[in-house]
Amino acid sequence: MAKTEAKKTITIEQIGSPIRRPEIQRKTLIGLGLNKMHRVRTLEDTPSVRGMIRAVQHLVRVVDEK
Repeated sequence: MAKTEAKKTITIEQIGSPIRRPEIQRKTLIGLGLNKMHRVRTLEDTPSVRGMIRAVQHLVRVVDEK
C-alpha cells in the first residue's frame, strides 16, 4: 500500500473589489472561486494557484497555509 500524503492547502479571502479592474483580473478571481467581497476559499497549494494569487495579490489575502 502507498502512503497517503496530506495535500498542502492554502486559504484565501477576497478583500478587494473587481470593479474597474481589467477583465483578466476578474476572470482570475472567478477561477480562484472568488467573486464577492470577503468570500473565502481553500484551494490545493499548486504552482498554478500560487501564480493566480500573485496576479491578483492586491485583491486577495492569504488567511492560512497548511
